[in-house]
Amino acid sequence: MEYKKLKHSDLHKIKTLGQLKAAGYQPKSIKEELRENLILKIKAKENVFEGIWGYEDTVIPDIERAILSRHNINLLGLRGQAKTRIARMMTHLLDEYVPVVFGAELNDDPMQPLTSYAKELIEEKGDDTPISWWHRSERYTEKLATPDVSVADLIGDVDPIKAATMKLSYNDERVIHYGLVPRSHRSIFVINELPDLQARIQVALFNILQEGDIQIRGFKLRLPLDIQFVFTANPEDYTNRGSIVTPLKDRIESQIITHYPKTLEIGKKITVQEANLTGKPVDQIHIPELMKDLIEQIAIEARSSEYVDEKSGVSARLTISAFENLVSAAERRLYMNGESNTVVRIADLIGVIPAITGKVELVYEGEQEGAGLVAYNLIGKAIRTQFVNYFPSPEQKKKEKQGNPYVLPLAWFGEGNVLDILASQSDKTYKEALHAVPGLEEVVTQLAKNVPEKEKEFFMEFALHGLAEYSQLSKNLLDTGLQFKDLFSSMFDMGPGDEDDFEDEDDL
Repeated sequence: MEYKKLKHSDLHKIKTLGQLKAAGYQPKSIKEELRENLILKIKAKENVFEGIWGYEDTVIPDIERAILSRHNINLLGLRGQAKTRIARMMTHLLDEYVPVVFGAELNDDPMQPLTSYAKELIEEKGDDTPISWWHRSERYTEKLATPDVSVADLIGDVDPIKAATMKLSYNDERVIHYGLVPRSHRSIFVINELPDLQARIQVALFNILQEGDIQIRGFKLRLPLDIQFVFTANPEDYTNRGSIVTPLKDRIESQIITHYPKTLEIGKKITVQEANLTGKPVDQIHIPELMKDLIEQIAIEARSSEYVDEKSGVSARLTISAFENLVSAAERRLYMNGESNTVVRIADLIGVIPAITGKVELVYEGEQEGAGLVAYNLIGKAIRTQFVNYFPSPEQKKKEKQGNPYVLPLAWFGEGNVLDILASQSDKTYKEALHAVPGLEEVVTQLAKNVPEKEKEFFMEFALHGLAEYSQLSKNLLDTGLQFKDLFSSMFDMGPGDEDDFEDEDDL
């Protein structure tokens, strides 16, 4: 029977080098292994990078071309673009098990021994050399590049304690303590944030990338290592903290540029897939599709905001954390009011501000405004953008001669009425408050199409937020929620020092 056709249970019955030869095993490099398995998956139309959305026509074809070309890869992109995740998923392209010389420090191939230990063992025992089987999940090494990483960490060094314990001369190869790179022989080796690696350490990688070997201290030994290198780098690092030295960039055959989701729908898929909702009463919390759109819209607004550093990027972790906070806001309300189920509210978006402030790097003007206000600003812009997808623009309706559908609710606020939407108020109180605004329900039933009954109040609140973002109403942030009132009365009600607050809100 051919070696390739052996089942895993049959492989584990092979215990010696002689049995391995008899089975027809032929050694192959890790790059050849990746290439062959990728070809099989492409022919079978299997998705190698399951759960990676938005890269089907851009990044993934580039990666597949690089693997077919047997290239080392550098994934270049801003934070939160699944670079490390892609690297980890490349292990799925490895053979499930490969044979190694039993006890060999560098997981030597029995047919191509690398270390003196493996060579001497095979010379001594021949076909009786014991072998073991190495699973693909173990053939992955990852190192975060930090300024304190040394050549000894990556490549290796002489270990004086080993020399003393084993009573060996410093000229003996066995006194070497191997670093991460040689220990990754026959594996995928990933260096995250490569530019953060000091230039002199990057130089130590030249030989392994070009000639495929390393040299340690003064030893004549040269190890022809078999490694698939994958690097990740952030373009921001090229200018702020460090850079990839030119000869090293030249030796990395394929540099693949990653990107953020190009559509809101792709962003939603990623967020829902990655959000950790384990243990949450998700079956008791209804999340309208519009709310998922708003969460993604916040990230889109942040990526184009004048207050957010464009070079730093806005990670997909922002929407994931924001979505988790949103569900938690509704969950908290459930417990506080002893209710069996609830629908998330637009006001719950205030609870996602902490998820935004830690995920965006502000430019100088943004820092002056303050992270909290910038986050509130982004939420407002997201609401404004999505509002016209469901309701006619209040500005446009004001200009038209036909009746303004928003006139009744606006007139109610114009009479001095105020509406408070609090984060913790019960569903009953919340609904009563919204239905107390004349004409608001009609705005939703007549203008917003196909709104489910249980989402009616959600859209009624959304209409108020939209009117506020289009400067038809005043919206003020309270300690425990939001307050809506007439725009002009709020101008006259300003006390000393309130004028700046109003100007800030008008910018939203």
